[in-house]
Amino acid sequence: SGATGTGKELVAKGIHYNSKRSNKPFIAVNVSAIPEGLIESELFGHEKGAFTGAWQDKKGLVEEAHESTLFLDEIGDLSPTLQTKLLRLLQEGEYKPVGSVTTRKADLRFIAATNHDLKTDMDAKRFREDLYYRLNVIRFELPPLKARPQDIQMLSYHFLEKYARLNQKEIRDISPNALKALMAQDFPGNVRELENVIERGVIFCRGDTLRVRDLFLESTDKPSDPEPDGEMA
Repeated sequence: SGATGTGKELVAKGIHYNSKRSNKPFIAVNVSAIPEGLIESELFGHEKGAFTGAWQDKKGLVEEAHESTLFLDEIGDLSPTLQTKLLRLLQEGEYKPVGSVTTRKADLRFIAATNHDLKTDMDAKRFREDLYYRLNVIRFELPPLKARPQDIQMLSYHFLEKYARLNQKEIRDISPNALKALMAQDFPGNVRELENVIERGVIFCRGDTLRVRDLFLESTDKPSDPEPDGEMA
């Protein structure tokens, strides 16, 4: 749990890829991004003829995640009906595709993420109490990025490597002043905002080191004459 952009999916991937299930694909689904009428079919699959437009059998994400990890993002947005079916999957490892009378089994690690206060949602009867306690076996509360500045350097280099590769650039380092400027930012958008800043820096960088002038931070004046051998504060 944690605010938007704090890196919940990144943590989920870290759990998966450091587990015995890492040889299987990491399956992620964002509940809020799928129309409510389709989410059950996306999760559990459906059989041909189950509803209008179901021209053939469809494998669901639960089946794809068999012996792997299913990451369900924004679980606080799940409808009460789907919460009930999800509870059965968690308790019994059983589910039925839409339109099927046959119960299937699934062996999976289940990781859920939310930016909701689920206890408040429980009190308001928006989230099932039994599902909450079934989910809440091990909980990670991710604080905002400004509360963990020690992560900024590590994440910055991670995103530098990613976007240098995607943009086919030979950028290998981040200058001390650039790191200092990054550490001074509040990052209300959390890890997602930091990623955008590094991506922007990679696009504008003309050398092999990311510098302050490349980042175009809101609190930093844009330099008019870059210094080739020095570092702009």
